[in-house]
Amino acid sequence: MGLSGHCLCGAVKYEVDSDPFLVGYDHCDDCQRQTGSTYSLVVIVPKDKLTITGTTKSYAKAGSSGLPVHRIFCPDCGSPIAHDPEAAPPIIALKGGTLSDADKKALKPTAEIWTAGKLPFCSEHLENAFEHMPPQ
Repeated sequence: MGLSGHCLCGAVKYEVDSDPFLVGYDHCDDCQRQTGSTYSLVVIVPKDKLTITGTTKSYAKAGSSGLPVHRIFCPDCGSPIAHDPEAAPPIIALKGGTLSDADKKALKPTAEIWTAGKLPFCSEHLENAFEHMPPQ
């Protein structure tokens, strides 16, 4: 049980003392821009079970709820670590690519969120798809 990971340069590390609530693809425009890719592989975990070590920076922008989403990243290498939506205080979305190799290989994405922003050439379809956010 639990996950661990780090940024590209290793200055920021984290551990989670919990299994993820959800693993999936986030197709929102903000995630596409932050990752520089077609979607963000997100690993949703309880925020109170996450420990981050090392200096981080964050950038906040209003999400669809109107509340800020804090995007946490390494100030040295720029690796995105997580996004922390104020609209959902108990959770945080880790960026799946920052997990340890063993944890990444064990992931089983089952959901897609913000499919309204899904790019037309993305042909993979997961079992649970939500046009926007899933019901809470």
